[in-house]
Amino acid sequence: HPNEEVSRMTGFKRLLILVAVLLLTGGTALYAKDIQNLTPEQGLKLLTVGNERFAKSLSTHPNTSMSRRLMTATNGQVPYATVLACSDSRVPVEILFDQGIGDLFVIKVAGNVADIDEIGSAEYGVDHLGTPVLLVLGHSQCGAVTAVAKGAEVHGSIPKLVDNIIPAVEKAKKVHPNATGDDLVNAAIEQNTWQSIEDILTKSHAISDRAKQGKVAVVGGHYDILTGKVTILGPHPQEKALLIYFLFLQSLPISRRG
Repeated sequence: HPNEEVSRMTGFKRLLILVAVLLLTGGTALYAKDIQNLTPEQGLKLLTVGNERFAKSLSTHPNTSMSRRLMTATNGQVPYATVLACSDSRVPVEILFDQGIGDLFVIKVAGNVADIDEIGSAEYGVDHLGTPVLLVLGHSQCGAVTAVAKGAEVHGSIPKLVDNIIPAVEKAKKVHPNATGDDLVNAAIEQNTWQSIEDILTKSHAISDRAKQGKVAVVGGHYDILTGKVTILGPHPQEKALLIYFLFLQSLPISRRG
């Protein structure tokens, strides 16, 4: 039967590719299995160690070979971390963590905000792909946060993008009432990271459930674009309260949810 013949040919082709992967990688096709067994703590350690290499100009540029491309094309992607970062060209996520193809599930948007598209993408990484780490990465000299903190005039669709940052700036002003200029911007950048995590945990059932079960560590980070160093800030200071709030919110009738 023609369809059966096509099916056999497709299966044979996949087998040939798999054999090629095993030969080229020295039998390391179990890499995906190893990644699936990573704990959140181990995932964070991989990020930290990789960034240390990058910051010291000792990057090894792993998993960028033809064999890696073959492996991920054949077996699919099994990243160990989902990273929500800013679109800023000075924040090349895989490079600054010294990672390669298939290692990180990266979401980039101006101001690393967490609106519906970003949260949906994060859910794909965390819930569907099963990454044990979700990192929201802010960075120094963030243009989006600076624009909101300094009241810059923005046009087009940008106002609807940066409106997610407004609560973070207001919180920064409340916590640091005397801060102005760059001091206010820096405070707002950190608050913006927490705001994105808050938006994720209070709007995503999939991620908040996995966080409660200890299957994913949802943490903030700050990248210094000059030194190249990433500081892991840890979980949201009110993570437990946010998760409890989410449970309460879900118990309400849809008409009463905020």
